[in-house]
Amino acid sequence: MRGAMWKRVADVGCQNLVIQQPSQADTSTIPNTKTVTMAARRQAQRLAGELRQLPTHSVTRQWGSSRSLSTKASTHQSSRSSWHLSLIGAAAVLGVAAPLAYHNIKSNPVGLDASTLAEKDAQKKREAAISDDSPMRLRMERFIKEQQQVIVQALEKIDGKKFRKDEWDRKNGGGGITCVLQDGNVFEKAGVGVSVVYGSLPKPAIEKMRANHKSLDPTVNSLDFFAAGLSLVLHPHNPMAPTVHLNYRYFETANPDGTSQAWWFGGGSDLTPSYLFDEDAIHFHKTLKEACDKHNKEFYPEFKQWCDEYFYNKHREECRGIGGIFFDDLDEASHDQENTFAFIQDCLKSFLPSYLPILEKRKDMPFTEKEKEWQQIRRGKYVEFNLVHDRGTAFGLNTPGSRVESILMSLPLTATWKYMHEPEPKSREQRLVDVLKEPKEWV
Repeated sequence: MRGAMWKRVADVGCQNLVIQQPSQADTSTIPNTKTVTMAARRQAQRLAGELRQLPTHSVTRQWGSSRSLSTKASTHQSSRSSWHLSLIGAAAVLGVAAPLAYHNIKSNPVGLDASTLAEKDAQKKREAAISDDSPMRLRMERFIKEQQQVIVQALEKIDGKKFRKDEWDRKNGGGGITCVLQDGNVFEKAGVGVSVVYGSLPKPAIEKMRANHKSLDPTVNSLDFFAAGLSLVLHPHNPMAPTVHLNYRYFETANPDGTSQAWWFGGGSDLTPSYLFDEDAIHFHKTLKEACDKHNKEFYPEFKQWCDEYFYNKHREECRGIGGIFFDDLDEASHDQENTFAFIQDCLKSFLPSYLPILEKRKDMPFTEKEKEWQQIRRGKYVEFNLVHDRGTAFGLNTPGSRVESILMSLPLTATWKYMHEPEPKSREQRLVDVLKEPKEWV
């Protein structure tokens, strides 16, 4: 009888403690907490009642024969009672606590899978190579890393010196590769960086972003996000060779299971000369226009104007340079994701054809100390825009765990601020300022 009773106790415990991860279909049948508690209490009460009905000898036989039981009854009465109560208590615990634990786990399945978005993506990369069926965030990351290598190799060939390559990780997920060349033969400073950021958007940030992205869920307190981009800034030694900037990026928020919740692309490329050569400006804009026209004839004029308006030093009332293209927030509201990704790829791949021919023509031109000084003054205004107005710089510096050196790699190695400096009337310097105050249509 005692063996059968112990089997009954064990069976109850095992039935309640065998817990499996519920499938999506199971979730509709999960009882509420009150139902589970009442059922468990009834089960425990039935088991306790059965235990109380056990005959004394079935409980106490472990102490010896019937003769020894009669002589030791008083001695072991307390032990028998304590053992009896302990058995009932154990049954009650198994009958109540185990079903409640089962309910808690089924009603909170996320507790069993606390992996972050970064961990989910790392697992995907381990399990299979990135393909056209992979999440867009992984495809974008792969593409910009490939293009970083292509660009760095082309620039090293021109300069004759190697980039310093720093690979780094972020504590909360992601990382990057920062390639910098300083004091080269052609470039005073050149930076080509890839950054990948995983994090969580708090509710205030979600509400702010909903102004441009209505698909963001306003009811949640936080959203996992992914951001990846390739940024490039080249500052040549020669003042006749223009500074150039490029950035293409992808941003995505994710559901708890790792699927995409909202997404958008942004980017562009622009030229900042110290001395204006019209043929250089025409070539640069023409190359960008050709990349845009492959996808939509309206892209170039729209994004060219956007560039002129964005890269604008309000406090100077002049543009930072002679422009290019710039766009942001290209999302599902008006753009197809695959087509937009194809557009991004063509624009980024057009960078080397748009800039290298200009650099080759200007990098070895003669220049004077006065012309070098003007370049330093123009670089000072470049710094002003990046630190005062650029949203990308602000986003990077305000992101927890950001790598400051990578964010500020866009700044030139040298720059100058001269008090109340004005170019001479009708000079080449003045012509540049005139164009910066009234942007031109180059193509």
